[in-house]
Amino acid sequence: MSLGAQHSEVVIIGGGLAGLACAVTLADREIPVTLFESRPRLGGRASSFEDKQSQHLIDNCQHVSMGCCHEFNRFCETVGIADSFHREKQLYFIGPETPGSVSTEQPFKVNRFAANPLLPAPLHLLPAFGGLSYLSWQEKIGLARGLKQLALTTVDELNEPTIAAWLAEQEQTQNTIDRFWNVVLVSALSERLDRISLSHARKVFVDGFLRARNNWNVLIPTVPLEQLYGETILKRLQDQDAIVYLQTGVSRIELEDNRVIGVQLRDGRQIACERAVIAVPHQRVLELLPESFEGHDHLAGIEQLEAAPITSVHLWFDREITKLPHAVFVDCLSQWMFNRTRIMRQSTEQGYYYQIVISASHDLTGQARQGRTQADIIDAVIEELSRIWPETKQAQLKHSRMVTEHQAVFSVTPGVEQLRPSQRTEVAGLYLAGDWTSTGWPATMEGAVRSGLQAAEFLLSDLGQPESLLLTRENTSILSKILFRL
Repeated sequence: MSLGAQHSEVVIIGGGLAGLACAVTLADREIPVTLFESRPRLGGRASSFEDKQSQHLIDNCQHVSMGCCHEFNRFCETVGIADSFHREKQLYFIGPETPGSVSTEQPFKVNRFAANPLLPAPLHLLPAFGGLSYLSWQEKIGLARGLKQLALTTVDELNEPTIAAWLAEQEQTQNTIDRFWNVVLVSALSERLDRISLSHARKVFVDGFLRARNNWNVLIPTVPLEQLYGETILKRLQDQDAIVYLQTGVSRIELEDNRVIGVQLRDGRQIACERAVIAVPHQRVLELLPESFEGHDHLAGIEQLEAAPITSVHLWFDREITKLPHAVFVDCLSQWMFNRTRIMRQSTEQGYYYQIVISASHDLTGQARQGRTQADIIDAVIEELSRIWPETKQAQLKHSRMVTEHQAVFSVTPGVEQLRPSQRTEVAGLYLAGDWTSTGWPATMEGAVRSGLQAAEFLLSDLGQPESLLLTRENTSILSKILFRL
C-alpha cells in the first residue's frame, strides 16, 4: 500500500498523560515524533474547560498526585511543572465528634492528620490514626491489626476476593469499614468496596501509607489542568522539534504483513510511519484497528474492562465558608472538598470557589435516570456543607455546576489484571499506552505516565537503543521491610 508523502518515524495517537510521557521521552532522545490529539487541548481526561458564568477554567475532575507516585512526580520535574503542585503534609478529616455518634445528630470535628516527625514508617502515622474522633479505641486497635494483616497478605490475582469480603473475614466493624476503609479506598480507586480487588486495595495502603514516610503526602495542582499540561508540555514538545496536531483525529492504523506502515486521519490524509503508539482510552482502541483485531489474544480483555464515574460539584459563594484548603468527609455524600480559591490564589470577584468530589458515583447516575435532578444533588451537597460549616447558611450561592465523568477510571475489580494488555503488541511497530495497560497501578496519573514510559522502553529496544526508563527500586523504610517483608 502506498501512503502519502507525509512521513514520521513515530506517530503517537492521543495527547493524554500516557501519550505525552511517551512523546517527551522519545523526543528527548531525538526520535522524530508526531502526536495527534482529536481535542483542542492536551491532557486527555486531565483537562479543563471554561465556565462562562464564573469566567474560570474549571477542571473536568479534580486530579491529585501523592508522594508514592514517583514516576509521575519525576515526569513533572522533567517537563518543568513540578512547581505547579502544592504538597499537603497535613490532611483534614471531618467526621462525628464521638465514635458512636451519627453525623446528622452531632457536630462535626476537624481531625488533623499528619505524620509524627520522630517516628519512622510505618509507625509515622500511628498518632494520626489514634487521633481520629469517630473511631473507638477498640476499632483503632482492630484497624491497626487489619492494616498489618493486609500488608502481610500475599494475593493470588487469579483467585482473589474483593476487599469487602476480605474485611468481613478480618472481622472489621461496620463502623471502621464505613468511616475508614471506605473513605480511603473509594476516594483512591473510585469504586465500591464490593467491587475493589484485594490486590489493589493492598497497594493503596502499602504504597501510600506504610512503605515510606512521605508517600502519603497529597500533591494538588495550583493551576488549571489545561495550563498545567496543555500549554507547558506543548511548548516543551515543540522546543524538542516534535510535531503536535490538535483537533486532528486518527481514523485508523494502516497495517501490512503484520506491521505498521502508517495512519489515516479523519480528514482522509495518510501519514506514513514505521511505528505507532495508541494512547487513547481503552474503549477506542479497537476502533483504530482492523476488525480482525477484535479476537486478537493480546487485546481480547480490553472489551471486558469496566468503567466507573466521578462527579464534581462546583460551587461559587459570595463569601468564604471555610479557610481549610481541603477536607475529607466521613459519613457524607460529599467525599472531598477543594478550596480552589485558596489553592489557586484566584480572584474572588466571581465568588469563592469550592469543588466537591464524589467518586464511584454510580448511585448518582442511577438516581438521575430515576428523576433525581442535578439541582437535587447540589442542594444535598450544600446542606452537608451547612451542617459542617454553619457559615454556609449565611452565604449566597452565586453559581453552581455539576460535572460527571462517566468513564473516569477503569474499575479495579477482581481479575482485572488478566484483562490489561502489555504495551508491546504482536504487530511489528505497534505499541499501547494508557493507564488501562499493564502497569501494576490502578487508573491514576502515575499509571498513565508509567504506561507511556513502558511503551517508550519497548519502542527504543526495537530501535536498538535499549534503556531502562522506570525507577527500579522502591523507597522503602528499613522497619517496613522488617515488619511487612516488603
